[in-house]
Amino acid sequence: MGLHGLNHYTIRPVDLEATKDFYEKILGLELGYRPPLTFPGYWLYCGDNPTVHLIGDRQGEEGLPERKVGHTGLVDHIAFSCTGLAAMRAHLDKHKVTYTARVIPRDRQTQIFLHDPNGVAVELNYPPEETPPD
Repeated sequence: MGLHGLNHYTIRPVDLEATKDFYEKILGLELGYRPPLTFPGYWLYCGDNPTVHLIGDRQGEEGLPERKVGHTGLVDHIAFSCTGLAAMRAHLDKHKVTYTARVIPRDRQTQIFLHDPNGVAVELNYPPEETPPD
C-alpha cells in the first residue's frame, strides 16, 4: 500500500462562485466534467486530473459531514508544481492579486504564496531554471 500522488482536495467555500473564479481565472485550472451530483459544485482540472473539487450546500443529504468551522481541521496550504513563473507573476499583478515570493536557497526553486477567497494558502512551485539570477 503506497501513496502515488494527490487525487483531489475538496473545499466547501463560503462563496462558491468567487472560489471557482479564483482557481479558474487566477490559477489557470480548467473547469471540467463533474458527475450529476445532487448538490452544487465544480471540478477544476490540472491537466487530466480533477484536482480541486468545490462543493456547495449539501443540505438535506444524510451521512455527510456538517459544515462546521474547524470540523475537518486546519488546511495550512495547498501546493502545485508549476512552470511559467514570469507569466504567472504578470498575471497576478494584472489582476491585483497579493502574493509573496521567495527563492529556496541552494536549489533556487521559486515559490509564490497567495490566498484563495476563503483564506486557504496556495503555494506555486517553479523550477530553478525559471528563477531569475541574483
